[in-house]
Amino acid sequence: MEEKVKKEYDKKIDKTVENKNETVGSIVDKKESNKRIERGQKPSLRKNPRKFVRRERTKNEFEQKILNIRRVTRVVSGGRRFSFSVAIVIGDKRGSVGVGSGKATDTSLAIEKAIRDAKKNMIKVVLNKDMSIATEIRAKYSSSIIEMRPTHGRGVSAGSAVHDVIEMAGIKDVTAKILSRSKNKLNIAQATIKALKTIK
Repeated sequence: MEEKVKKEYDKKIDKTVENKNETVGSIVDKKESNKRIERGQKPSLRKNPRKFVRRERTKNEFEQKILNIRRVTRVVSGGRRFSFSVAIVIGDKRGSVGVGSGKATDTSLAIEKAIRDAKKNMIKVVLNKDMSIATEIRAKYSSSIIEMRPTHGRGVSAGSAVHDVIEMAGIKDVTAKILSRSKNKLNIAQATIKALKTIK
């Protein structure tokens, strides 16, 4: 009998403690939601808003596109050493565009280097009100020759790395042609940048 009474008494105490905790938690939640309303924010719907604090991810100011990744080999006295070469194009789709390359033993490091190089070589393209080029342009970089001309209402018609550079720059209604036999994407991208620099 005494054991039964003790168990019932313990259960009652546990229930009262749980109820107290719930009331304390609800008071804290109300205070927190009131503070958020005063600040002009939405009230938190979580039971305990202090526990889960998520940091908002900052958006990159430039979009990026990898042109190509190559594995390059260097022969040393001990054998062969492998590294990765990356060519990348970055832009904000509002006239700013840049091409860069980077080399490292790891692909992520190579991409970081390439982005830094592209930011250094960033250019601002002079565009008209329709986000297109005004006149026909042509440029040669290394063995790559490229030609671009405006085509109103037809969209972007270009291939290879030229299309990627035009897309990152945010240029519309343009037709581009690669006049050389070169298949080197980095050289083609550099020729496109050189052509866009000539616009005044």
